[in-house]
Amino acid sequence: IDLSFGPEVVPHGFRQEGYAMPLTKLKEYLDENGVWYECIKHDKAFTAPEVAASAHIPGREVAKTVIVKIDGRIVMTVLPASEQIDFELLQEETGSLDVELAREEDFRGIFPDCETGAMPPFGNLYGVDVYVADSLTLDKLIAFNACSHTELVRMAFADFERLAQPEILRMSVQLS
Repeated sequence: IDLSFGPEVVPHGFRQEGYAMPLTKLKEYLDENGVWYECIKHDKAFTAPEVAASAHIPGREVAKTVIVKIDGRIVMTVLPASEQIDFELLQEETGSLDVELAREEDFRGIFPDCETGAMPPFGNLYGVDVYVADSLTLDKLIAFNACSHTELVRMAFADFERLAQPEILRMSVQLS
């Protein structure tokens, strides 16, 4: 069996020289639940389109996490990197009175093991409700930040849905 991997992709449970996978709550959770996933190292990137380009993954398969406030409550929204939240649509779909983008100071302390803006889409691990754009369900695999701006996790959408138990809504539109 050939266990050599390229410099960017390392299946969980393996270490490569010069590659130290940080132990995170997310990876422990995936391992405990027997989920297949792979870690993808990439150049430091902060926006979802930059992450997709750096990791050589189509933007529709990169799931970006956007933290919003719905009627004052912090929630996690997850959508393809190639889309943006339609706040009016999200408000309509949730039946809420007020939906707005959360500020970093509103949520920084909720995700202590993550770099700001690099939260994985598993709000259930942090006590935060998760809303997923229905368009993200069209791909079999999704990739997302793994608590840092230099590492992604790629896994089956079906496993993500089973573990995160998100509410799936119409809430996004293509970036223009």
